Amino acid sequence: MEEGNLTTVSEFIILGFPEFPELQIPIFFLFLLIYLIILMGNLTIIALTCLDPRLHTPMYFFLSNLSFLDISYTSVTLPKLLDICVRKHQKISAAGCFTQAYFFIFSVCEEFLLLTIMAYDRYVAVCHPLRYAVIMNKRLCVLMAMGTCMFSFLEPVTHTVIFSHFSYCRSNEINHFFCDLSALLKLSCSSTSIIDLFSYVLAVLVMLPCFTLTLTSYVYIISAILRIRSVEGRHKAFSTCSSHLTVVILFYVTLTSLYIKPTSMQSVDQNKLIALLYNVLIPVVNPIIYTLKNKEVKEAL
Repeated sequence: MEEGNLTTVSEFIILGFPEFPELQIPIFFLFLLIYLIILMGNLTIIALTCLDPRLHTPMYFFLSNLSFLDISYTSVTLPKLLDICVRKHQKISAAGCFTQAYFFIFSVCEEFLLLTIMAYDRYVAVCHPLRYAVIMNKRLCVLMAMGTCMFSFLEPVTHTVIFSHFSYCRSNEINHFFCDLSALLKLSCSSTSIIDLFSYVLAVLVMLPCFTLTLTSYVYIISAILRIRSVEGRHKAFSTCSSHLTVVILFYVTLTSLYIKPTSMQSVDQNKLIALLYNVLIPVVNPIIYTLKNKEVKEAL
């Protein structure tokens, strides 16, 4: 291949959903409504957690962090999609594209870590209720929240730097609704082996430990619940962690199906659908799940 064809493009074109050219305006209103629901639902949880003294506990501290995270990573992707649908403004600078990809990876890492901490919080609450206030003290909660944020901030740097130095000689059109890494790799002439390696390193450093710790926490939680003699006691203990368990299952199912395969085996259309579920479904259902299944939040409302 000629040297002149190996180039780092200055801008990309995000196609969005070109399969439905006649439905761009309905798609705009649909995702605008979804985005407003995400903002309203998650901001409500954050406001309730701040304003109601009954919710000043570790569980709701981490829940408000999760709600803020849902707003953040949705705001990374959906506004650009809305712009594409209504104004046909599909262009994005290379720097803007890599920045969007960076913050998306940051959000994924942060959510993995945050859901793991919330699982540990539920483990302490169910298995060590008398020591809960001592173990999950305010200082520890703040340190864990800051630690997850710092790690998530640093982890995507390597991915972003590698992508910014790739050669994109095939096209600058991204068949996705945001700058997804798998879609960018389809445009690159560079070898994808190094990014596959770093993806598996990410899985080993973040996904596997988080999954193991979350699974271990729930093994202990379920064992403790089964030892409770009264049906009412078992129901009450399970209700304290059922909301979180539902969110964990949704999160792991969508993310593992999106990133567990090597890039050479990934379908862009399939990834687009799964990424849409991750970007839209989880932020929408999180407030609903925690509100409908949580007595304290319903009382605060």
